[in-house]
Amino acid sequence: MCGIVGYIGKEEALPVLIEGIKNLEYRGYDSSGFAILSDDNRVGNEKAVGKVSALIEKIDGKKFPGKLGIVHSRWATHGGVTEANAHPHSDCSGVIWLAHNGIIENYNELKKELLKRGHTFKSETDTETIAHLIEEELKDFSFPDAVRAALKKIRGTYGLVVIKSDEPGTLIAARNFSPLLVGIGDGEYIVASDAAAVLKHTKNVVYLDDGEMAVLTPSGHKVFDLDMNQLEKEHHVIDWSPELAKKNGYPYFMLKEIFEGPDAVENSIRGRLVPDEGLVKLGGLSEVLPELKKAKRILISGCGTAYYAGRVGEYMLEEYGGIPVETDTASEFRYRKPVFREGDVFVAVSQSGETADTLAALREAKEKGVPAIGIVNVVGSTLARSTDAGVYQHIGPEIGVASTKAFISQVSILALLTILMGRQREMSLVTGKRIAEELKKIPDLMRRILKQSDEIAKLAGKYQKFENFLYLGRKYNLPVAYEGALKLKEISYVHAEGCGAGEMKHGPIAMIDENFPSVFIAPQDSVYEKMISNIEEVKARRGPVIAIATEGDEKIKELADDVIYIPKTLEMLTPLLSVVPLQLFAYHFGAARGLDVDRPRNLAKSVTVE
Repeated sequence: MCGIVGYIGKEEALPVLIEGIKNLEYRGYDSSGFAILSDDNRVGNEKAVGKVSALIEKIDGKKFPGKLGIVHSRWATHGGVTEANAHPHSDCSGVIWLAHNGIIENYNELKKELLKRGHTFKSETDTETIAHLIEEELKDFSFPDAVRAALKKIRGTYGLVVIKSDEPGTLIAARNFSPLLVGIGDGEYIVASDAAAVLKHTKNVVYLDDGEMAVLTPSGHKVFDLDMNQLEKEHHVIDWSPELAKKNGYPYFMLKEIFEGPDAVENSIRGRLVPDEGLVKLGGLSEVLPELKKAKRILISGCGTAYYAGRVGEYMLEEYGGIPVETDTASEFRYRKPVFREGDVFVAVSQSGETADTLAALREAKEKGVPAIGIVNVVGSTLARSTDAGVYQHIGPEIGVASTKAFISQVSILALLTILMGRQREMSLVTGKRIAEELKKIPDLMRRILKQSDEIAKLAGKYQKFENFLYLGRKYNLPVAYEGALKLKEISYVHAEGCGAGEMKHGPIAMIDENFPSVFIAPQDSVYEKMISNIEEVKARRGPVIAIATEGDEKIKELADDVIYIPKTLEMLTPLLSVVPLQLFAYHFGAARGLDVDRPRNLAKSVTVE
């Protein structure tokens, strides 16, 4: 989850490191720090609590010369948010400096042994243990071999960059279940936990896999396993431009990415629909088409927003694809001891492709011999390289911590998968053509909703003093209710709860009064009359009601206190429209409260620890 950047090359390291970590701040912003090795083997080090801007302010006017360095932005796990716990961490002598993303599960036992050997610890983190382990191994090994020996004693996850004060020509990076890539420039290398940190300098990268270690010098790089066997690694080219990771005039990335929702649909379906034949062509799934045709059950797994997208896909695939579907939160999937059957196909959904829980669920499925496909945005990510086949989202980087355009893209791709699998089964040509044609219209319909942004901002201002919200939906819009509540929680820190409208009377209705607004997702679909009855129940208890309704619905105005209208579309595609006003409401609600909606407290963009 933390941001990591390492640099070795011909330029001064500090500007490269600061620029890189600013681009990764969405991965962690509790604290930050750097260590830079000068030509005379002195380490310049600074740390600050808070956002990267606090670190920049602290070093203003100071000089930190050197062409080798590491920097880190922290999302706290072990130890409180203090300068002492900020990375990089060093050994007793200040020779080894390292930054780490992950969790060392056996750090307590390692630390006890190191304390017995006379090591002194300066922080509460698990990370510092690694520095002292390397220091201990340096008694018998060279720098790379000492890092390797130390890592073989660790249980847990790590994305790691390490420098040694008396070896100014070497930067070491290592990975185990925590993302790390090496950007290959002209006489320079940039190691990072995310591609956003390297885009300005190079698009050529090598992705490290689990149990691998890279040794970088200005003249070249080598990648080894932990037995020091040299590996041949494929070079990849990132297809994102640096401009995609900029705000382009928007006050926040979140708002920019909400407005990129129509583009996300277009990019996700481009070249994949064959409307005249009611078919879909997904080149990334060509090798598993026989398995999909024979599939008897689909298992979808994801976390947070990706999980809710999967829930929408479950309704689509069962109603139109004609196949049973189970959707699980990836964080629980392997712990409930899932029962696999012949004919199962596993679908992993993750924007980053690095979500630790989703990757663990994927590994569980693959170990049981289940064919696995991925829906992922980041080319070259662990998920993309671990599945048997997959579909890329092609939506560019999503920087805002609260996911918006990724949800829209994931639902669009699940609609494509529904057509693909449905046409393999009993879906008629007419139905396939109709879904394809309506899906093509979605971007323009979304743009109509986005024109209401200013009105939704006023609505958010009207409700910004409330501290509790209930979001209600049925059928396709039940997952959207959960997603809408999640967005409000993430951005504004108020209590927001998603609920099936039919389940409201089984408990949640007890909370309703004049100080507890309800947000009803009530388009004119197959469950519309049921939703109207649920609104009546809330109004009878003096609860304020905000409704998401279909354009032209005048009846709902008589019941709801406020209405946001969305265009009419196929019932299965309504989530692509109904989620947009909820995203805008959450954004404007948080902004009205003066909060940094791009960096909500306690959260990070990519959850790479369990």
